Amino acid sequence: MNHLKSQKIALNIIVALCYLFFAGLSRAGDIDIPYTKFVLDNGLRVIIHEDHKAPIVAVNIWYHVGSKNENPGRTGFAHLFEHLMFNGSENHNDDYFFPLERVGATDLNGTTNEDRTNYFQNVPANAVDLALWMESDRMGYLLGVVDQERLDEQRGVVQNEKRQGENQPYSLSYEMITENTFPKGHPYSWTVIGSMDDLDAASLEDVQEWFKAYYGTANAVISIAGDIDTETAKAKAEKYFGSIPAGPPVARHDVWIAKMEGMHRQVAQDRVPLPRLYKVWNIPQWGSADADYLNLVSDVLSVGKNSRLYKRLVYEDQIATSVSAYVDLREIAGQFTIVATAQQGVDLEDVEKAIDEELETFLKKGPSRSEMDRIKTQYRAGFIRGIERIGGFGGKSDILARNEVYGGRPDHYKTTLDRVANARAKDLKGAANRWLSDGVYILEIHPFPAYSASSEDADRSTLPDVGDFPNLRFPDLEKTTLSNGMKVILAERHDIPVVDFNWLFDAGYAADQFGL
Repeated sequence: MNHLKSQKIALNIIVALCYLFFAGLSRAGDIDIPYTKFVLDNGLRVIIHEDHKAPIVAVNIWYHVGSKNENPGRTGFAHLFEHLMFNGSENHNDDYFFPLERVGATDLNGTTNEDRTNYFQNVPANAVDLALWMESDRMGYLLGVVDQERLDEQRGVVQNEKRQGENQPYSLSYEMITENTFPKGHPYSWTVIGSMDDLDAASLEDVQEWFKAYYGTANAVISIAGDIDTETAKAKAEKYFGSIPAGPPVARHDVWIAKMEGMHRQVAQDRVPLPRLYKVWNIPQWGSADADYLNLVSDVLSVGKNSRLYKRLVYEDQIATSVSAYVDLREIAGQFTIVATAQQGVDLEDVEKAIDEELETFLKKGPSRSEMDRIKTQYRAGFIRGIERIGGFGGKSDILARNEVYGGRPDHYKTTLDRVANARAKDLKGAANRWLSDGVYILEIHPFPAYSASSEDADRSTLPDVGDFPNLRFPDLEKTTLSNGMKVILAERHDIPVVDFNWLFDAGYAADQFGL
């Protein structure tokens, strides 16, 4: 009896804790990253968040420039320049990593995508000056050390990175999807890493102009989060960045979703073990309501073992080894993608049929109440887990910088959180029908055929005997002479419907007269 009573008590405690947890997550307004934002006279936007739980500070700089700022024939510049930023500056003409790593910096890196280039590091609180000095020196004093030798070196590094990426299984899908889902000339119609020819063509002058055009302070945001007080951070930002020029104004691209019509299918072969299917739709841009709803739709379809696509394709039908749906949200357009890898021996047609059936069911009925509860909880829990960190992707410094660059204010994330918290089943169903019912690009990746050689070989110890030559049978000839004396010879063959004429004259250059 006591044992049963203790079990009931434990169960009640668990239920109560779960209720408190989910109730806490339901209050989207409770999620807050306090910050102070100010703008230097040169246009640099500075965001400061105090977090004193550990003596570390995250320094995160976003430049509002990515591959979409390139032009056809001049691709790969944004990513190439990211590499050059780690090769030293005029006042520290050495590797960028060494001084920071010596003092214990972590999460030290840079990345480039279509819309932005960012550089970030977590440093001990006593090394903030070092991090800001290093970042400001390469922002304001870089070009003096970027010479042809350094450009050629980093060009080679980037091209080797491209080759390594292209050697990965299914890697050709990235380039094929990029080039075939957006129209020619669209800023998202080329890859971030660029083409080999364009990288080869990049000149020292091109690189210098890129820096002058996009790496001014007015095109940057610095987000500082961690164990530092706001007034100290302000003073340090002014000290290290205040004298750097603003740079020229940067024109922004308009939203260009480029929704597709109908269905476009391509089939390719690659060195892969199993067939894979991609279905891609162009959807609205980062920050839009439909983009947020479609992000939730992707979670309904594929996040967790109880999600619709996983349950149908992997668990029940066992026709796929994996399946996922995800949203890639960019500044002027987004994409919704479903990817499934077929089981050995399963035709991709069967995989696609199952995906289409599940998607069609969602378009007709939308998500259930339990699915809505699950995905809302998952979204908010994931966000909260991310902001436990001050740096890195999804950390507080990253979130504040991203929302300032894309949304115009550091706390734009609250708009999305509120939208998720208040989303209704009909919102997700409506967004899915607006964007996923038509206009799809389908890519099939198949393994190369498995050829094999016979285990038995011919006798190669001596040359084969040719034997007796066969007799050649010529057709019977019919001869006649025309009234003008011309001789005619006819050889009849009826293999193909062709008649061949040849005229032979008893004359040639030997009959020519000298001088004529």
